[in-house]
Amino acid sequence: MSQKPETLELPLKGTVSQSGMQTAKLRLLHTTDNHMAILPYDYFADRPADTRGLTRTATLIRTARAEAQASGATCLLLEGGDFLQGNPMGDFLAQQHAQGSPTRPHPMMAAMNALSYDVATLGNHEFNFGLEYLRDVLDQAEFPFVCSNVILKKAEDPAQDHTMLPPWTMLERDIILHGPDGPQPQKLRIGILGVTPPQVALWDRRHLRGRACTRDMVESARAHLPALRAAGADIVIALNHSGIHGRKTAGMAENAGLDLAAIDGIDVVLCGHQHALFPGTSDDFQGLAGVDPNAGTLHGKPALMSGFWGAHLGILDLDLTRDAAGRWSVGPHHAQHRATYRRDTNSQPVPLVQEDPDLHRIASPAHQAALNYIRQPVGETAHPLHSYFALLGNERSVQTVAEAQRWRVAELLEDGPLSRLPLLSAAAPFKTGGHSGPEHYTDIPKGPLTIRNLADLYQFPNDLRVVQVTGANLRDWLERAAGQFLQITAGMADQCLRDRSFASYNFDVIMGLQYQIDLGQPARFDHSGDIANPDAHRITNLTYAGKPLRDDQLFLVATNSYRAGGGGSFAGASGDSVVMSVPESSFEVLRKYVAAQEVVNLPTCDVWRFAPMRGTSVLLDTNPRALSFLHELDGARIEPAGPGATGYTRLRLHL
Repeated sequence: MSQKPETLELPLKGTVSQSGMQTAKLRLLHTTDNHMAILPYDYFADRPADTRGLTRTATLIRTARAEAQASGATCLLLEGGDFLQGNPMGDFLAQQHAQGSPTRPHPMMAAMNALSYDVATLGNHEFNFGLEYLRDVLDQAEFPFVCSNVILKKAEDPAQDHTMLPPWTMLERDIILHGPDGPQPQKLRIGILGVTPPQVALWDRRHLRGRACTRDMVESARAHLPALRAAGADIVIALNHSGIHGRKTAGMAENAGLDLAAIDGIDVVLCGHQHALFPGTSDDFQGLAGVDPNAGTLHGKPALMSGFWGAHLGILDLDLTRDAAGRWSVGPHHAQHRATYRRDTNSQPVPLVQEDPDLHRIASPAHQAALNYIRQPVGETAHPLHSYFALLGNERSVQTVAEAQRWRVAELLEDGPLSRLPLLSAAAPFKTGGHSGPEHYTDIPKGPLTIRNLADLYQFPNDLRVVQVTGANLRDWLERAAGQFLQITAGMADQCLRDRSFASYNFDVIMGLQYQIDLGQPARFDHSGDIANPDAHRITNLTYAGKPLRDDQLFLVATNSYRAGGGGSFAGASGDSVVMSVPESSFEVLRKYVAAQEVVNLPTCDVWRFAPMRGTSVLLDTNPRALSFLHELDGARIEPAGPGATGYTRLRLHL
């Protein structure tokens, strides 16, 4: 994280190149992955949070615009997607809409209108609440949205697809050219083409099936780029809700920033989705061919990724050159991220800028309504529910969600034709720190449970599904989940445990089974779910009801619609194995379960553990509050290992 806002002294005048070409300045301001963090407030914890908030990003936006104006640079504000979902206020607004009482204007769209965004694209989470809700919100926008690869009707030629939104837009802006004859006003035509991960067709298939489909991002960009250039675009920006990876794919990649930069005719790539900063010092982008995280380039082209939750404003300053034939090109550039907060000597977040009062007023009514909603009581818990150790062993927070799913499905299956099959339940931890920071953990104390607590346990708007799988499917399902961890060398001390590029929501734990994870083996699957090491088997001693699991056994697994529809590419969960679609959200199932129990009092079940490795220890960073719960880890040799990354504490696990 940046410790203080960077500033850039923009030249007051453009420069004249030695060849006599004309030059001009263009400043791009970029936000992405806000996830409904309009205000600096954590609705899961029900307290202010200085690590987020568009109301603070807005102050940086206004400052950056003023700098551009003072220097004579042309300035654009662009949004990279995932603005509509991500916290209980977003869920509450969608719920109100579904019940026929929509909040208008939607506070996020009202805030973006007030900030005069120039263009935006869609993130994958924009589809979580359905197309009707999305269209209603987009209709309130006073600026264009673009997306080239979400399609209502496919054509043979992707350039002729009937897309849900315009695939691109053209902005014509006044710019000041500097050349041999001095400053001259000129029109600059900026083409902006949008793309989003094609996996939305799987992840939200319950909303999109039969209504919309997707194409590969690179395929769509290539198809629509000629029309954009033919319309007169001087430069082209790929407004891209995907990240950066260096793996070769056969198409339909989830993170295509690098591939988009390789397309001739695209000048700049703005990225998102990965919740990271680029350029930057993150290990995620080091050593990738074609990626320069220091210069901030992908295949030599300027690129930017601007974090999440409004904690940073991305700024990309471009020197543009116009030759004697009127052709424009992008020259030197400077990228930076300005942070809305820093961490003090105690690793506590401290705001660096004040909230924008206009945006605060816009969001306040919806904020208060959301607070009234999340504070509604539901039941009680006899034990604390937290996620501090979710990557080290069995935890009640994950098991509570899994048990709620199993409880509801068992109720629906009672005496039915499927009731003869054994029922398992798969759930994963959602909040385990990582890129989201040391505050990003579930921490629910013993006692009353409210709506916000349940939203903390289950924060995505999925529905409940049941899939039928084989024992062989289950084995590979768990192998895929075990990709959460790095390979460990036996006999070595203090090795890093977690693969930070693996999303914790893909670390499924399957209740009803027992198994060990052998960290001495490489991961069987890569991050895309493809087999990377066919001879590797991390999952050992896999049993059901005390007996070794047979590959030909049949099981039912209660899971969520994201996983059942193919999200994460897990064996046995690709949409065609669904045998029951429960018309209830996973959150609603959890709420019903807690209300029925009155007091949730689950023992910690022994589902999984790491296979022993003598003389070997691993390290994991977690929130310092985890130290208060070390007594819960019976049978595990875990001890404090000093401070971790900024704001974290480090734990040592002896294998």
